[in-house]
Amino acid sequence: MTNATSAPSALPVSHQVGIGLLSLAFLLGFPGNLFVVWTIVCRVTRRSLTCLLVLNLAVADALVLLSAPLFIRFLAVRGWEFGSGMCKTVHYLCCVNMYASIYLICLMSVDRWLAVTRPFLSQQLRTKHTLWAFLLVLWILSFVFALPMPFYRSNLQPFLAKNISVYICMPYHWESEKHETFQYLWETLLGFLLPFCLILACYLSIICRLRSAMFQRKSRGNRLIVFIIGAFALFWLPYHLINILQVLGTLQKLPEVLQFAKTARPNVTAFAFFSSSVNPILYVFAGSSYIRRAGLGFMGKLFEGTNSEGGSFSSRSTRSSRSGSSPESSTLRKLSMRFGLRGVRDEWMETVAGPDAGSELQQLDLKAMSKGQL
Repeated sequence: MTNATSAPSALPVSHQVGIGLLSLAFLLGFPGNLFVVWTIVCRVTRRSLTCLLVLNLAVADALVLLSAPLFIRFLAVRGWEFGSGMCKTVHYLCCVNMYASIYLICLMSVDRWLAVTRPFLSQQLRTKHTLWAFLLVLWILSFVFALPMPFYRSNLQPFLAKNISVYICMPYHWESEKHETFQYLWETLLGFLLPFCLILACYLSIICRLRSAMFQRKSRGNRLIVFIIGAFALFWLPYHLINILQVLGTLQKLPEVLQFAKTARPNVTAFAFFSSSVNPILYVFAGSSYIRRAGLGFMGKLFEGTNSEGGSFSSRSTRSSRSGSSPESSTLRKLSMRFGLRGVRDEWMETVAGPDAGSELQQLDLKAMSKGQL
């Protein structure tokens, strides 16, 4: 198939906006995500669960940003020159990244929720084998959930004019309202609404737990995850709103709404690319206090800082033994056994010694209960 394209010199404003958004996203995001991958792989010696999830997120974002030059070319010449196979593959991988990103953020949120509300269970699950099992399931689900995208994407020739033949990589539903409704509802429900409800439920539970606690620890890792969640919502919400508008326009026979959704879709899709490029910028702001001291290694210091609240896989036993032998923890054990302040003690230990101290305290509780002290 040969694609000969000939477009007027003046590009539509929507194409100019799309080219600008995609170019900025690529220039900021691709080198930024490669820097994050290099930092975690080469500069971080003790990798917490948060750190490994950020690594997966950066790899997914870097790969999807590789497709940005193809879309820039598509908008510049107003035609797709790379064949039907590339049309389906590129959109499929972009959709995989959308699902992988939101479910990686879900995993981060559930990890935080377990650490605050179920510290003992959290420690039992914090193993490399469990983490890699969750990541494998997450990526398999992302590839499966994204399957409708190539099925509903085709490289078509919408019009002919003299010697001009233009092919456009575009959505195609065989003029079926059911197929069109299914695709966009599928994306919005599984790629935004359901996982985002889970994320909000986790953080509402965390907020309620911390409000009822005597000690509230401010965690750098928690702030970082909240920033990542906010950025994902900001850049993907317009895309999913357009999905909903297109479904409403199709089902309710509203041609104006349907036309608006189809016209806005290329630009909101380009805007969603910023979700893959903004995370390294967030890491720079979060690690700004390390820049003067560590130079290019500042991001390594930032990610090593997440070990304090999440625990690295390699140093758990050492930290647990150190925290258990501290005079502060011994004093608090005596007070808690005398006055029954186990909830206060547990929150204090999570704040001062980290969640890894929980297993030893649980053993002490069992011994105390057997002696009638609790």
